[in-house]
Amino acid sequence: MEDSSRTRVCSVLFVDVVGYSKQPVAEQLLLKQAARDLLNFALDQIDPRERRIQDTGDGAVVVFTGDPEDALFAAMSTRDSAGKLRLRLGINLGPVYLAEVSDSQTNMVGDGINVAQRVMSFAEPGQLLVSRSFRDVAYWLSSEYDRLFVSEPSRPDKHDRMHELYSVTTSVRAGRRVAEIAASLRAQRPSAAEPKEAVANTPARVFDAGSHLVISGYGKTGVEQALNDLASRGARVISRVEAIGNKWVATCEHPDAAACKVEEFGFARLVTGPTRELVAAKLKELTCYGGVQVGEIELNGGLWTGMCDLSSASR
Repeated sequence: MEDSSRTRVCSVLFVDVVGYSKQPVAEQLLLKQAARDLLNFALDQIDPRERRIQDTGDGAVVVFTGDPEDALFAAMSTRDSAGKLRLRLGINLGPVYLAEVSDSQTNMVGDGINVAQRVMSFAEPGQLLVSRSFRDVAYWLSSEYDRLFVSEPSRPDKHDRMHELYSVTTSVRAGRRVAEIAASLRAQRPSAAEPKEAVANTPARVFDAGSHLVISGYGKTGVEQALNDLASRGARVISRVEAIGNKWVATCEHPDAAACKVEEFGFARLVTGPTRELVAAKLKELTCYGGVQVGEIELNGGLWTGMCDLSSASR
């Protein structure tokens, strides 16, 4: 087995057959086989060592450890070839713990998978949604990818965690045209023939994926330096530097993750922080003590702000 058990930053595709559980068993078998055939076709050109697939009952989850484009174009191919088969698809980029049980079986768990499932759950039949973290990584690979994504309204899941969503346009269909786009964009990146010292010194880029920061770049040294700098400022490392395709990627908390400020106004608590997710987490913590969130979390003066009423907790 090539990989040992460890946490990696991966692209995760979740596919769901709409209405699967409501069908008779015989129909379920046909739907499952049709979905499996579509996925197998979409994954055929991807190195088996760079993908893991697991049945989820009414669909499948695929974890990609190579190029993020593999997840994007496999999902587009599956969506665009579905015909009358009603599918919902979601993609996320995040940490996944891969435990190699055997040459043919891998246990896969982690927030990267959980968020992919939630992103998929927001999709309409025939729709492919991606998380902000995946969209941003695709953008940094090439700004040309940005034309594939259409911003959708953010939505909360059942745990009150907000998700920034992007739908993948249907104006560009999977197949030859998409393959040509992917090939041309990949050709724009630094090749293996470039001097190693030049690639290693390429500055890393850091972008905000909402609940965490993603550091990416063509040079491993640059990504490590940026990660170490953030860690020295108080950020907790979520995943160490890993190779994704020909880029290096790492994730960490916001260095000011503990910087949510709580101010008291009688029984009211005003919570301010650098991100919506951090403020939501602090408000959730306060509600555990009997508080009630008042109104929506809003952006005011560059800070996210929320209010909690603790008057009922004092009774």
